[in-house]
Amino acid sequence: MVEELKSMVGNDETVLYEGKPDKRCFIFESIINPLLPVAIIWAVIDVGFLGLASGDFPSIMTPFMLFHMMPVWIYLSGVIFSFRKYKNTYYIVTDHAVYISSGIFTMHLETKTFAELSRVNLHRGVFDQMFHVGDIQITTNQMTNKGMPAILHINSISNYTEVYQLVKKLQKDIYSDIMYPNDLRPQENHGYRTKYRR
Repeated sequence: MVEELKSMVGNDETVLYEGKPDKRCFIFESIINPLLPVAIIWAVIDVGFLGLASGDFPSIMTPFMLFHMMPVWIYLSGVIFSFRKYKNTYYIVTDHAVYISSGIFTMHLETKTFAELSRVNLHRGVFDQMFHVGDIQITTNQMTNKGMPAILHINSISNYTEVYQLVKKLQKDIYSDIMYPNDLRPQENHGYRTKYRR
């Protein structure tokens, strides 16, 4: 998947950053998530019920109880497949766009040019601070089918400050160049002092 993502980068683009999330933080966040307490309580109740009814428990109830423990199986599958999700997660930032690969069973390769981005935020949760990493949240000017702005995530990276500043500068420079063109957008823009040259 990583090689396919790299192949999407144009020949005229310069890669300014590429990398993966911090593995420890990525796996830890997959284990300690909001579903964990639900899964524990659900498992304790169901296992306790099975223990109390073990003598008089009809065998036909076993499939029902296995189905009833679905929240536990969902949580455990999320933890197990987090290793595969980590393997498929990769980030690339060029002087034209942001590229992100993700997915567990299906490949999800996403590209957004800086002209499509509207806001760049830096987020550091409890686990991010624990592992000395940070998340970059990039809001696009496109809407999801729920009417909310689509957001790209570059999560759990160690050099979050540098990448945040890089993405913020690229988004600002390109947005300014599009909104306030100078000299009718010649080969070199003399009005806004960017480093971009064609």
